[in-house]
Amino acid sequence: MSARSQLRASASSPILGAEISAAAARPMAASGVAGNAGSPEAMRRLSDALSNLKQLNIEPMLKKSVAALRAEDAKLAGDWALKALGVDERCGMAWYCLAIAREKAGDFKSSIQCYESALALSPDHVEIANNLGRLAYRMGMRDIAEKFFLHYLDRYPGAYEASNNLACCQRDGHRYGEAIESLRPAIQANPENPMLWNTLGTILTDQGEFEQAMPFFDEALRLDDGFVKARYNRSTAKLQLGLPDEALVDCDTALKGHMAEHERTMMQLARSTMLIARGDLAEGWTEYEARLSHHYPQGTIFLIDRLRWTPDDDIAGKTLLVSGEQGLGDEVLFANVLPDVIEALGPDGKLVLALEKRLIPLFQRSFPTAEVGPHATYDVDGQTVRQTPFVGDMERIDMWAPIASLLRTFRTEVDAFPPRPAFLTADPERVAYWKDVLATAPAGPKVGILWKSLKLDGARLRYFSPFDAWRSVLTTPGAVFVNLQYGDSDAEMAEAKARLGVELWRPPGIDLKNDLDDVAALSCALDLVLGPANATTNIAAACGANVWLISTPAPGPSSAPTATPGTPPRGCSTPRPASPGRW
Repeated sequence: MSARSQLRASASSPILGAEISAAAARPMAASGVAGNAGSPEAMRRLSDALSNLKQLNIEPMLKKSVAALRAEDAKLAGDWALKALGVDERCGMAWYCLAIAREKAGDFKSSIQCYESALALSPDHVEIANNLGRLAYRMGMRDIAEKFFLHYLDRYPGAYEASNNLACCQRDGHRYGEAIESLRPAIQANPENPMLWNTLGTILTDQGEFEQAMPFFDEALRLDDGFVKARYNRSTAKLQLGLPDEALVDCDTALKGHMAEHERTMMQLARSTMLIARGDLAEGWTEYEARLSHHYPQGTIFLIDRLRWTPDDDIAGKTLLVSGEQGLGDEVLFANVLPDVIEALGPDGKLVLALEKRLIPLFQRSFPTAEVGPHATYDVDGQTVRQTPFVGDMERIDMWAPIASLLRTFRTEVDAFPPRPAFLTADPERVAYWKDVLATAPAGPKVGILWKSLKLDGARLRYFSPFDAWRSVLTTPGAVFVNLQYGDSDAEMAEAKARLGVELWRPPGIDLKNDLDDVAALSCALDLVLGPANATTNIAAACGANVWLISTPAPGPSSAPTATPGTPPRGCSTPRPASPGRW
């Protein structure tokens, strides 16, 4: 089916409804915002603006700055802009040139400040607003970005790039109907624009409609076979449809194209997931190291001034510092490798383990020979920075590693996952305590449930079932459902009682978000834990509790949630389920 036909046919979709039908016959753009402050067209418009400058002594400096931007020399461009500002610090065009130069150099904080100064001094040059919005979007400030795109569209209502960028903000806020309505005029006016078809595809994939999105990515590539963003987006959709081999072909083709380094890093992360999905664990974990690249905007900077471990290093008899990374649930998931690491260190070696502080009691009990302490994590200008101050004298550390990097040595094939029933140890006294407490609940199997994550931004939302979808589970005869949902769950508990007549039993005296050692014990005392893959289910499975994981539906006619009985097979560790990124 063609993309245009698919647009019309999908009007019956229960998720998209009439919005997609209204979007018929129009193409879409990449998931990320479109536009480039240093593009040839942008430089042409900037040069035109410079011709209207009154200060003849500044114009030559700014022309040299623009020439340097065209030559991709951000430093020289910035130097000439600063010279112009030295003559007149209230020259908006000089601030604009400096903003572009700082953005090209990767200094986003300074760049956004320069854009703001440029807009204040040159309000009539509204393209500054579009670039400011684009940079704000890239830095995660979606609400601010949306205001700037609206400001630009108020002046230029037919600007398809700004319409696309506005739609991206709305899509990321789960306002899918609004996103399509923002795209409508741009698509009607530019039906042969591949960017717009691509964005429509990303609106569908954000809702989990991967098969329906495929014709739109196909159409974008029909219009422009070299459109790397559309090819990458199609590859991630194919992965979600259970086609890792086809996904890898598209991803590898996309990686041959021209792109910014942060985009290339995102694609490499997606490629690692595809490799792992098809069983190529050794290459997959190697590619997964892209998460540590300084080009990866969501990556963590580790301030650890010691030798970085590599798979070629023999750790026997060494003192190895291992730092947890990513989210709390990921720290638990990747910890399946720690028993192997301790064995490789041997009796003369020492494991020093830096973790999220809520995990320390559980991990210290589980690995009594290790030294366990909290890592310190900060947000510095939108970048996650992590240190390990509890270590003290770093000279005693022979080498260090982010925890997931160890998989390159200890999990290079499926058979390398040992058949352990557990790799963490819940407090046996607290397990006994919770069994006694659960005995006071109504009779029947005690099933702990949780249904959401406190982080549900962007595409991550599709991995968690809405509470309404739990009706058939909660009405199971004879089962007693125990609330394990951390955070505010009062509304859902009240809904279950009012609409279904089901009262979720609340375990007394436990902080489900912060007292993770007791959460581990409670999970082991239950007959079953049921929920999506998150910190709680990861802890429960790691401790050997009986866990059924809720996963997204497999490709096919059924859209019902899938429950996978049992603990994760053989301590399996995989990257976080969310797509590494899309445009």
